Amino acid sequence: MRLGVSLTSGRRVRDPREGARWMIERAAAARRASLDSLFVGDHHATPGPYYQNVPILGRLLAEWSEAPAGCLFLLPLWNPVLLAEQVGTLAAIARGRFILQAGLGDEAGQFAAMGADIRHRPSAFEESLGIVRRLLAGETVSSSGRFRLASARVALRPAEPVEVWIGASADVAIDRAARLGDGWLASPGLPPAEAERQARHYLARCAAHGRRPAAVAIRRDVYVGASAAEAAATAGPIVAAGYRGFDPDALVIGDVEAVAARFRALGAMGYTDVIARHVTDDQAAVLGSMARLGDVRKALA
Repeated sequence: MRLGVSLTSGRRVRDPREGARWMIERAAAARRASLDSLFVGDHHATPGPYYQNVPILGRLLAEWSEAPAGCLFLLPLWNPVLLAEQVGTLAAIARGRFILQAGLGDEAGQFAAMGADIRHRPSAFEESLGIVRRLLAGETVSSSGRFRLASARVALRPAEPVEVWIGASADVAIDRAARLGDGWLASPGLPPAEAERQARHYLARCAAHGRRPAAVAIRRDVYVGASAAEAAATAGPIVAAGYRGFDPDALVIGDVEAVAARFRALGAMGYTDVIARHVTDDQAAVLGSMARLGDVRKALA
């Protein structure tokens, strides 16, 4: 099983430079822990400060290793030519393989702010993904569908194929991920029983479409404590306050041994990758937990 990290891009800071510095320090800590992948998210017109995926990942890659890296793109919100150009540029900066995490997006306000129609999410998603793949393959693309393009091409393209992981939770969306993606990214809020059901469904749909996935990934919001007691003391109040509305069983909190056991259980369900995101935003606590994620990775190996 591979163990990666997704850095939280939303910050509550008075000085925006402080939040950026925290993300840089966390990327460096993930490299020191020899984690297997590094990701950032994608949201727009947010109520609080949010570090946008392309520029922040470009900076974080200076701290990263040759392990895979990538970011989420909410495809219906992006012009596909611009998206392909951003991926080509990031893949040129990255020393390792680039992974594009693709999502539908939600929140009507976000779509309105970006000039996109939330009602067209599924069709815009599929059309955009097809265009982006053709552009990254070196084709000249014209389109008159959801996106109107005339003889578009991208000259700066990745040196190796970009892997596409599609985030999905509804059964119909999981089928779309099996049909169109190289991998699937399960939602972080799934309790264990539902995580297992969805993994089985995804693998069954891959078989039905005659495809073998490169990754069966799930994000887990975590805290790895120096001890079980320290983990409970740090993360317990956050969980008790209703962290993100998640089922507490979806969260992974404990010492190295306990966290490794939870991740092994995900592996037994069929997951190949766990992408960890920290439940706490305390910088010292996150850096300590990140180092211990390296110990979890060793335990899994």
